[in-house]
Amino acid sequence: MAVKEKAKKRQIEIFSAGCQACKTTIELVKRLACSSCEVKVLDMRKDDVAARAKRLKIQRVPAVVINGKLAACCSVVGIDRGTLKEAGLGVPLTAE
Repeated sequence: MAVKEKAKKRQIEIFSAGCQACKTTIELVKRLACSSCEVKVLDMRKDDVAARAKRLKIQRVPAVVINGKLAACCSVVGIDRGTLKEAGLGVPLTAE
């Protein structure tokens, strides 16, 4: 019997420091996420997470990274629902 290949999902990473603004963003992202989204919350207080954030040029938290790319709203003004949706959050993947 062949092993069924796991469906590919959009990788959503939320870089958080545990503050209220971060908690609000986590709630928003989880509310917007769909079955094509795999959401992970990463703790910026951990050295390995902080190092990854530096490589991604994250300068403030909360920050949302979608498929390895910092969402535009997180690099300039802050979390924005429209920008997150444009980046694919909550939009089901279509069959290729």
